[in-house]
Amino acid sequence: MLFVLMLSLFLAACGGETEEPEENSDEPANDEPANEDTENAAGENEGETAGADIEEAEWKFITEELDGQVQYEYAEEFAKRISEKTGGKITVTPYEYGGLGSEVDQVKSLQQGAVQLAVMSPGFTGNMVKEGQIFALHYLFPSDQRATQDILNTSEAINTDLRARYEEYDISPLGFWTEGAMAWTSNVGIEEPADFEGLKMRVQESPLMIKSYEAYGAAPQSLSWGELYTGLERGTVEGQENPIFFIYDAKFHEVQDTMTISNHNNYVAMTTANTSWYNGLSDNLKKIVDETIADMQDWVFDKQTELNNQFLEEMKANEEYPTEIIELTEEQRAAFEELAVDVREFYRTDVSTVDGAILDKLEGEIEAAE
Repeated sequence: MLFVLMLSLFLAACGGETEEPEENSDEPANDEPANEDTENAAGENEGETAGADIEEAEWKFITEELDGQVQYEYAEEFAKRISEKTGGKITVTPYEYGGLGSEVDQVKSLQQGAVQLAVMSPGFTGNMVKEGQIFALHYLFPSDQRATQDILNTSEAINTDLRARYEEYDISPLGFWTEGAMAWTSNVGIEEPADFEGLKMRVQESPLMIKSYEAYGAAPQSLSWGELYTGLERGTVEGQENPIFFIYDAKFHEVQDTMTISNHNNYVAMTTANTSWYNGLSDNLKKIVDETIADMQDWVFDKQTELNNQFLEEMKANEEYPTEIIELTEEQRAAFEELAVDVREFYRTDVSTVDGAILDKLEGEIEAAE
């Protein structure tokens, strides 16, 4: 019995020694599951830390365009990124144009805090924020789209001075970006300023836009884009300007015979927030919003480039509604630019509330960039 007892103790001791190395093994094969679990746990902890001070909320984000167009695509991408960065605690709900009224209604909704975020064109706030009409000046920015976007990203005149003007009305522009170069459509085929003579040209609610087309001899008329297709079809207006993707996707090519690639301007959009709401965000949330908008500047530039190129090719191939594409030469553009430059003085004297200081600074920045 004593022998059996001693043998049992000996075997138990041997068994313990063989199990201990397995538990503490340094073999890579045994470490992999442990590392994966550790990484998953670290990721979860990081997400929990990032959203630690974030309460669940819904942010409404209105746009001036429809599903599939640049602004709405932008709002959807923004919503996706904010959800990821906040661990799903913040839901951003994008709204197409018309979902919350006209462009003017949307501006009021943002000012009043009924919505938190909006993509808007400065043209629709031109009567309120006079300095915002600066983007209606023709041939101000470089003809190169990338160079224009770089200026919009870095300009102090735009991102500091102009932003301050908007914030007087409880609107904070958090980012400016181009939706592409503007093109003209008409049934006359615009190749020289004389082609604008008496043309009923549709414009946004902007005195400077009106002045810009009057300089060419046109008869500009303000009209909401929701009424534009019918207006062109019935002849209420006879021409309009927009980026190529928008012209084709809104089907203006169905009621206009020609499109002139004039590169006279850019359709500049602003990512905006209600100022009171934005200033009330926690430092963490404000940082997330700012970083997301900054990160998306390249994304939206690539998106608008892709859509403008895609729809230009589709327009050229459309046999049901053939469109004559006119691309201005440098000489032809110079004839328009000569007339457009004088409008800058009108901006300084009749539009600007700071004697053109923002325009002067922006012209200097553009010159330095070029």
